[in-house]
Order: sequence, then structure tokens, then C-alpha cells
Amino acid sequence: MPASARQRCHAVLSGLVTLATAAVVSFAAPAPASAAEIWNETGSDRADPLTESQGLASVEVPANSPNRYTGIGTIPVGLSVRGWNHVGDPDASYDGHYVEPYQRDSGNTKMYRVQAPGGGWSEYVHTLSPGEALNNSWDAISPDGQWMLSGEWGTMDRLLVFPTPGVNPATSPSANLPQASTVHLDHPVRDVQGCDFAGPTTLLCSSDDPDGSLFGMTKPLLRVDLSAAPNGTADVTGHVTALRQLPLRSSCSGSFEVEGIDYDRRTGVLRVIVVSPGFCVLTDSKTYKFSRG
Repeated sequence: MPASARQRCHAVLSGLVTLATAAVVSFAAPAPASAAEIWNETGSDRADPLTESQGLASVEVPANSPNRYTGIGTIPVGLSVRGWNHVGDPDASYDGHYVEPYQRDSGNTKMYRVQAPGGGWSEYVHTLSPGEALNNSWDAISPDGQWMLSGEWGTMDRLLVFPTPGVNPATSPSANLPQASTVHLDHPVRDVQGCDFAGPTTLLCSSDDPDGSLFGMTKPLLRVDLSAAPNGTADVTGHVTALRQLPLRSSCSGSFEVEGIDYDRRTGVLRVIVVSPGFCVLTDSKTYKFSRG
């Protein structure tokens, strides 16, 4: 999310931290045709505004691992004091490497924090490529585990491809994490807050687009069909389709914020976080669940 929106969110959530501590201690293009694929809403869970308001991931290894969530309350103090004050939508490889994307308000780097299946943490820093935006909203790991996609806030016609930190042998915490290639989208997207692989060449993405001019709807669920599986050596193209508007329901009126996304291949369940406006961020923010119709 942009700095101004993040500051507003941090102002609300930082106030919640204080209360909790006291109580408990411009592109223009026609929209593509409507998709035949249908995702039906099947339920929802309350999303805690401190610890479940940015992203989520299902983790397959170790067995019986709980779902993971991120929010302002999950940022370790040691990272925050070094300026890493925003965590985005994480993902996990099928062998259990869990990756969180971090950003800070200035500089020319972004960071990916990796937890290995054994529990140890490491940090991989990426120096921005020319023209690359500073924000780091999400990461999505390819099914083979070797490549990680990431995106930039705003209206974009590309996704970035990196070797997966901690998994791809070309990566090291002591070296810059380089951009390997690019996914060129055939239709612009706006304010993508998360993507997850639903197959070797299929992504499902959550967009916080407040405008609606790109796809004829605000806050869409998107599908991106890649021309080939990312391999880090060659660019690929991505065909973008808007599948549906994500749920925007609350007792409060105002601006919702669509956040992270997760697809669990074991159950076929898709989950997306939608943060409610105003005071209702406390009461009825939701992680919505969907199944393919």
C-alpha cells in the first residue's frame, strides 16, 4: 500500500496496540471479457486488525502447520527499529519455506524474511532495479519452489520474478537478491495486494483497485494465466481476467481495503482478507472463503 494509506492504517492500528497493551499488558485499456470461472463465497472468519490485516498463507510442511497471517502486530521489534515497518502478503513453498515481504518508507531496498522448515529465520535484501517501486505488497512462490513473483503498488503492467530466497541455490542472505525476469501483463492491474499460484501457470490475485475503470468493478478478484511457468531466464506474458468483485460488507460505511490472498491446493479453498472501514476495522473485518463453482 502507498505511504499515505499505510500511515492512516498504522495510526488506527497503533492506537489498538496501545489499548491492547493497557488492557492486557494511468493506463487506459478496455476490460477483458467476463470469465467463465466462478468462485462462490462459502464462509468467513473475523480478521484481527493487529495480526491478520495484511496477508495470509497456508503452510504444508511441517505437517499440520496452522495457517499463517501477517499484520502490524506480527512485525518483530528488531525489524521495526531498523525501519522495516510494513509486512505484506506472505507465501510458502510446498516444502515448507515461508516467505514474508517487507518494506520501509525510504531507501532503495526491499526485504524478504524467510523461515526454513526447521524454524530458523534469514533475511534476503533486494536492491531496486531501475524504475522499480519501493513498495513490497506480496510474494507468490511457484509450485516448483524455485521462483518467486512479486508486484508493485499502483497501476502496473508487469509482475517481477526473483529466485526464491532460501530455496533457489542461487540465493544467499549475504548477497543481493536479483530480479531474474518479468511477467508482462496483457492488461493493466491496479493496487494488487496479493497473488498465489493455483497451478504451474495460473495465479489468483486480490486487487484493492478503488476506481473500477480497468475491469468495470472495484476490488476485483483476478486470474492471471501465464504463457509458461516462470524459469528466471526468460520473460513470460500473463493474460488477466477479472473473475468477480470481492465482498464489501460492513456495519460501517466508507472505504474497504482488500488485502492478501491464499489458495490451498490441498482443499481447493481460496481465502481473501477484506478490512472494513472506520471503526468497523475492529469488529467486522473478514477473511472470506471461496470455492470454485
